[in-house]
Amino acid sequence: MSKFDEKIALYQGAMKDLGISFNADLFAKVTKGLGPSIYKKDAETVSGSDAKELATVKNNFLMKKLGLSDGAKLDNAIEAVMEKMGKSNRNKYRAIVYYLLVKELGQESKY
Repeated sequence: MSKFDEKIALYQGAMKDLGISFNADLFAKVTKGLGPSIYKKDAETVSGSDAKELATVKNNFLMKKLGLSDGAKLDNAIEAVMEKMGKSNRNKYRAIVYYLLVKELGQESKY
């Protein structure tokens, strides 16, 4: 099993634990799009309580990568995803957060 497949299995297990249903193909594509960040302990997770980190998710992923316009819709989507992941959940894996944002905002066609 490759390192990438191991990460996919880890993230899918975390989603099952959270009761989140997912499309495995889309999830793999979103995860692949994260590149080497999934292998770095600090970059692998998102801090849901750090406003600066959430702004980075919004600017770098939602606006730059997905090409969305800034607005309350993006902030609401981020808030909804953080709620789904659980406020007290310390392992908010970036791949899961980004996948949920893609689904929340209906951006599946970008992948």
